[in-house]
Amino acid sequence: QVQLVESGGGLVKPGGSLRLSCAASGFTLDYYAIGWFRQAPGKEREGVSCISSTDNSTIYSTSVKGRFTTSRDNAKKTVYLQMNSLKPEDTAVYYCATVCVAALVGSWGQGTQVTVSS
Repeated sequence: QVQLVESGGGLVKPGGSLRLSCAASGFTLDYYAIGWFRQAPGKEREGVSCISSTDNSTIYSTSVKGRFTTSRDNAKKTVYLQMNSLKPEDTAVYYCATVCVAALVGSWGQGTQVTVSS
């Protein structure tokens, strides 16, 4: 069964950091690009980052560039999203997927809640 499970979310103060994990099972992670997405209350889901399957190249949305870093450890079947200098506007449920375009995602996992608040 192909599955991605997000974890690592929580409550953090502005300026703080969190590291999210996306654990893969049921397929070979090495062959897939992995996208991170988020959805804030009342807003559409948006792409946050993408890491390629070939050369680990990455892209980021303008809103997180310079603050977030995505990486992968294929041996551990896990992709990470390191989030630094968090802002209240980063508050959202974060999801990962085996594609980097939200419209191509067949089904979403549970996600992990990130709340940035003082």
